[in-house]
Amino acid sequence: MIAFDTNLLVRAATNDDPPQVAVVRQLLALNAVFIPRTVLLETEWVLRAGYRKTREQISRFFAELLETDNTVIENHDAVAQALDWYRLGADFADALHLAACGRAIMHTFDQGFCKAAREQGLAPEIRVLRA
Repeated sequence: MIAFDTNLLVRAATNDDPPQVAVVRQLLALNAVFIPRTVLLETEWVLRAGYRKTREQISRFFAELLETDNTVIENHDAVAQALDWYRLGADFADALHLAACGRAIMHTFDQGFCKAAREQGLAPEIRVLRA
């Protein structure tokens, strides 16, 4: 098994450098690939902030990664849950943080923390604090 860094995922998502895209495709074809959550976190940021990809485009790309047979996503189930909340409008980083909490109750000052998921009863308990 090999692991991918952010720049390889970005090449796969953007198809913006044909020689590098070919290397990524070859690696995917020949190996099982581990993708850490931190790489997904950085990839979302690069695609959103650097490439101006939409939430829909990023969601679709991550969903495909989760379904690819030879990719192993760190904490697959938590990432899948975070992706569901992201699709509802949550910040991807917030969604990943929340999904990683397990039974621990997330405490935050952020009034918008996974707000849509909370309002729909789809998120675990979150305590929004006031100073």
